[in-house]
Amino acid sequence: MDIESLEPKLLWRYFLELSRIPRTSKHEARAARWVLDQARALGLEAEQDEAGNVLIRKGPTPGRQDRPTLAIQAHVDMVGVKTPDSPHDFAKDPIEPYLDGDLVKARGGTTLGADNGIGVASALAVLASDDLAHGPLEVLVTVDEETGMTGAKSLRRGWLRATYLLNVDSEEEGFVTIGCAGGVNSAAQRAISTSPAPIGHKALRIKVFGGRGGHSGIDIAAGRANAIRLLAQVLFAARGHIKLAAISGGTVNNAIPAEASAVVTTAKEDAVRALVAEQEAHFRAAFGQFDPNIKIAVEEAEPLPVMSDADAEAVIGLLLVGPTGVEAMSPDVPGLPQTSTNLGVVRTEGGVVRANFLSRSSIDASKAALCDRIAAACALTGFKVDLTDSYPGWKPEPEAHLLQILKQTHRELFGEEPKVIAIHAGLECGMIGEKHKGLQMASIGPNMWDVHTPKERVSVSSVARFWRFLRAVIERV
Repeated sequence: MDIESLEPKLLWRYFLELSRIPRTSKHEARAARWVLDQARALGLEAEQDEAGNVLIRKGPTPGRQDRPTLAIQAHVDMVGVKTPDSPHDFAKDPIEPYLDGDLVKARGGTTLGADNGIGVASALAVLASDDLAHGPLEVLVTVDEETGMTGAKSLRRGWLRATYLLNVDSEEEGFVTIGCAGGVNSAAQRAISTSPAPIGHKALRIKVFGGRGGHSGIDIAAGRANAIRLLAQVLFAARGHIKLAAISGGTVNNAIPAEASAVVTTAKEDAVRALVAEQEAHFRAAFGQFDPNIKIAVEEAEPLPVMSDADAEAVIGLLLVGPTGVEAMSPDVPGLPQTSTNLGVVRTEGGVVRANFLSRSSIDASKAALCDRIAAACALTGFKVDLTDSYPGWKPEPEAHLLQILKQTHRELFGEEPKVIAIHAGLECGMIGEKHKGLQMASIGPNMWDVHTPKERVSVSSVARFWRFLRAVIERV
């Protein structure tokens, strides 16, 4: 069986078509136009705002004119992460989904884009279905969700007419999400001075790799390694033996970095290699089964000018003391992180070292306090810091009528109520709710795992059950 034969056929057809269009965040304009074209091909009212968001409206089926308007919301962009040996170019190459038993994965060592391609495909499949009884429908497809939710942030107030909104960007079947954390990015930078490496020094690349990575909100409490932090620990331990030339790690702010590397020079190669082996053994023992494949390699590198000792000390210092990981757990929801930071990216470019910290919290004051701590660490290490891409959280409403509909429908279909949760990740519901006061919202989705990594995969059978649930909720509203 191939993907084209899977049920529901409409949903999988749209997903495959969307997968052919490159659509990483801030480069998804072509994909958004494709969504607009699908709506117009169905003869539906559709418009696009200045940010690129698409809003589609479909009238009610006969006899349902008095029903409240329901909006289905998804985002069209995806996170582009690939394995080091992958030749994939996210700017021009299509994603290649393939079927592996009950799972759909991506060929070529890339992310799949099920986050949130499945959501977009399900919304379009709803609009294209001619056997579904429903009240007035809206489908809102936003852009640039993954790098700051700028599409949702740009929504016009009152653009939606809906009473209820179903976000279809969740990643675990049997759960209904009714709240999420807000977030903000701290972008730090420091200019560095360089000079030729000392005579007699050999250039080496120290590389931390093999980490599981993962979503910086959903997986932040899973005990996984942050490769940038580990590399900083190695560099600090080796500081008496090396000169630092360049450092880089991570791919996007909202993914836990699975790899990081630094180019150094040294006159004590044997000592550096011995120290690295010692650090690798320590990390593997420390992380155990949380992240069992952590490795550190030392390889020859092309010589580069080296940073001044003061610059190297500052760079390594920030990467060591800047917050990363869980800061506080929720006192109200067992197992839910309340406040965290992900040290997601570091780069050496054009005489500047840049580092990015993505902080999340369901408590605005805690988020602000964490940003203050990062600013203090930056000040102590001579980095300038700017706050960017801030977005609000979404306060749970456990008594909302939409949630009661979801719970009753799930119980009737599957014999039990869904688990009702809030998550430590950004959902656009926070931004949308801020622009549309009184809108009742919830988020659902099928099972998918390791999103934001090349191991991303989605369950075929879970997608089928999600589709059944979505249709039933639409008919009940």
